[in-house]
Amino acid sequence: MFQLREKLNESLAAVIPITAIVLILSVTVAPVESGVMMLFIFGALMLIFGMSLFTLGAGMSMQPMGEGIGVELSKSRKIALSLIICFVLGVLITVAEPDLQVLAEQIPSVPNMVLILTVAVGVGLFLVISLLRIVLGVPLARLLLVAYVIVFILAFFVPVNFIPAAFDSGGVTTGPITVPFIMALGVGLAAIRSDRRSAEDSFGLVALCSIGPILAVLILSLFYEPNAAAEENVIPAVHTTQDAIRAFTHAIPEYMEEVITAFLPIVCVFVVFQLITRRFRARQLVRIGLGFLYTYLGLVLFLCGANVGFMPAGQLIGGAIAGSSFKYLLLPIGMVVGYFIVAAEPAVHVLKKQVEEISNGQISQRSIGLGLSIGVAVSVGIAMFRILFSVPILPFLLVGYALSLLISFFVPPLYTGVAFDSGGVASGPMTTAFLLPFALGACTAMGGNVLTDAFGIVAMVAMTPLITIQSIGLVSVIRHKKATRKAADLLSRVDDGILYFDESGED
Repeated sequence: MFQLREKLNESLAAVIPITAIVLILSVTVAPVESGVMMLFIFGALMLIFGMSLFTLGAGMSMQPMGEGIGVELSKSRKIALSLIICFVLGVLITVAEPDLQVLAEQIPSVPNMVLILTVAVGVGLFLVISLLRIVLGVPLARLLLVAYVIVFILAFFVPVNFIPAAFDSGGVTTGPITVPFIMALGVGLAAIRSDRRSAEDSFGLVALCSIGPILAVLILSLFYEPNAAAEENVIPAVHTTQDAIRAFTHAIPEYMEEVITAFLPIVCVFVVFQLITRRFRARQLVRIGLGFLYTYLGLVLFLCGANVGFMPAGQLIGGAIAGSSFKYLLLPIGMVVGYFIVAAEPAVHVLKKQVEEISNGQISQRSIGLGLSIGVAVSVGIAMFRILFSVPILPFLLVGYALSLLISFFVPPLYTGVAFDSGGVASGPMTTAFLLPFALGACTAMGGNVLTDAFGIVAMVAMTPLITIQSIGLVSVIRHKKATRKAADLLSRVDDGILYFDESGED
């Protein structure tokens, strides 16, 4: 009960700021219908309770399961079998990811299952590469450099309309289902090693699994070209509070079915794993089972609140601002929304807690949260700039990833792994449920090209935290070097028998 209360307080702190911003916008520059506002308020309540249950359940179920599988794979001497298991895990979990289903609907010229399977194979292959990296001790920065060079070379040979969707796919596949499991799997894979690099190598799986879908979709674009426009979100007619409640009660069964479909592969994998290894005892199994239940209920509430409550509000507010005489306010408003909305991503809380634990407090939850918020604020600002002036996305991606890869050679590997993992974590369901509709509404109101101007916001959200979090690491490195030089200078003065003090008594 204490843990649930703690998670509720965290959820309140995350959801209340973005709720307050939307309420202020709705009574100032972007008035919306009262029915849509009722949906938004009910959605915010569902987000609070859903996020609380999800984060509590993920810690009880996904993390121990992922770590357990990772440890057993690391101990296995049959490397080929371990690689096959990693590939199958990556494919199964990705096929079930709810955010991927949303992306598939947005590219109507490509059959949904073709896109989903292509992305799933990309994740599976890069999960295999992640295991090989940990086993062989390959530095993450070098592998990321090679992978992104291939990505950008390929991007110059594919249809321009496909580039935003391809990079968006890298963000949506690392959603609330996959992130807790993949991150815990990384901890388990590295746990069997006792060397100093084991903590560093426990991060980076999410980062590499985000690259697989981008490459896979870029290759797919050589056979398909998305010429059709994305479908508009249908905003339900809501006039009374009963209409609002009815909209949620009609949607909840759909999300219950969607999430159970996402959970079944993971549960089946866990059952098979337990039958083979007998790793967990009865009490642990009960706790994991209860955690699965909490995670399931929390994700149903969260997705329903985000998609039914937040999506219409995002679309209408974006359209209202862009269609007014204050359209240039899209840039600062988008940045403020981006700064606060990342805190409402459920997987972000899982990441922050795990980073602090693995780094033994070296990287605090507060610094990760600040880096993510600043990064997402910048990314949404760039996305709004692109919508206002119809600027292509590729130059921003090229410069952003080049800068982030350059910084990776000057910061501790732990920061690189955390930064690139955080990019995938930040671009979760709140991005697809609020920021993407916000961008779509603004782009449509301005008469822009939705495929090239509005899409890509998920990719931008996934990119900028790589720079901001590694910049935090760079600052810490500089401070550490200064402190080391100061300590060395002090010691040398002590050795010489000379120690000076200023008037305050400090050296």
